[in-house]
Amino acid sequence: MFADTPPDLAQDLFRRWAKIQSGIRWLDARALLLVTPVNLYYTTGKIFSGCVWLPLSGTPRIFVRRPQTLTGANVHPIRNYEEVPRILTELGESIGRLALESEELIYGTIMRLANLREKKPPVENAPPAPDAAPAGEAAPPAEPARKRPPIDGSGLLRKSRCVKTPYELALMREGGARHAAVVAEFPKLFTPGMTDHAFALECEAAVRRAGSLGLFRIFGAGMEAFMGTVLAGDNACAPSPYDFALGGAGLDPSLPVGQSGVELKPGMTVLADIAYNHRGYLTDCSRAYSIGKPTLDTLRAHQCCVDILNTVAEYARPGAYCAELHQMALDMAMASGYADNFMGLSQKAQFVGHGTGLYINEWPVIGVKSLSSLEAGNVIALEPKIVLPGVGAVGVEDTFIITKNGAENITPCRQDLVVL
Repeated sequence: MFADTPPDLAQDLFRRWAKIQSGIRWLDARALLLVTPVNLYYTTGKIFSGCVWLPLSGTPRIFVRRPQTLTGANVHPIRNYEEVPRILTELGESIGRLALESEELIYGTIMRLANLREKKPPVENAPPAPDAAPAGEAAPPAEPARKRPPIDGSGLLRKSRCVKTPYELALMREGGARHAAVVAEFPKLFTPGMTDHAFALECEAAVRRAGSLGLFRIFGAGMEAFMGTVLAGDNACAPSPYDFALGGAGLDPSLPVGQSGVELKPGMTVLADIAYNHRGYLTDCSRAYSIGKPTLDTLRAHQCCVDILNTVAEYARPGAYCAELHQMALDMAMASGYADNFMGLSQKAQFVGHGTGLYINEWPVIGVKSLSSLEAGNVIALEPKIVLPGVGAVGVEDTFIITKNGAENITPCRQDLVVL
């Protein structure tokens, strides 16, 4: 552990290690080897260049390439990953069969880490191997050594991260309160004639001024975004290659999601979905606004989303099946006549909520294919949304902590459709 780790975080890290270690034995592995920023931060409280070797029991070994100024118990400086087996051997440890974060690593890194092995010193005057060729004769070609493939520990890590510790929940409550406070100020940032991009810049600046670190981490290859999205008018109908609730065409083909530069005009709605990063932990909160007086249909669609969010939240308790909560949302949208508009038009999201934390899209997923049930300590964002052609998107999103007594909204602010 690092020398400057605060006592309350140190105590929490022991909880996280124990939670992961309870699952390592089921992987038939000796240890987990972690190298990605999120999992380094999750297990040590810092991000650095290096790795963490977390064994079946006991405290992990932390290997640091940069910065070399980091010190502490079980912290070892290295120049490259290949030094790790030697250091462990000198400490009387064996690197053993490793589990890796395979879903988060490129192939080259997986192969490099999978090939880490202890190097045994040559034995002087050792007798020839039984199958060695006689002197003067060519040795037969050696059979390639059969190595057991690395084990994928990604699922174990995601499962561990999705149930937050008390320390993590305290951080998320604090971040959620700050998030809700700044979202409540978004309507004041609107100026007639501005574009969706100009409005997005004002919202993003306000979130940063309120203390958000700004970094928007997403789990999964090919997933990209910048702090969130602002969708106005028919841009809310534009499908995106990313697995978000709604897409948007974006400003450029290099980032095809979010605001498109359209002018905000009367009759449109604009949906602001900007995340908040508090000490690495992300909360999700979105609100919809009407440019000028909304139609009755727009108000009705928005209220449908509010009702869905609050009803699903009421049933979101430990033991509730995620797929059943998703079906509840679909049934309510159908009963209100908005089934064709719910969670997109031509391209529909197959979820109505998702876990959040160090990534914006943690487990569990409140979706049609989910096999999970909720647990106390889950943090989920519920985001029912309806897209109206010629108008835009309406809906609401809040972040909830699942407690033994039910869902606690940690981003509470007004849910009605605000007129700009």
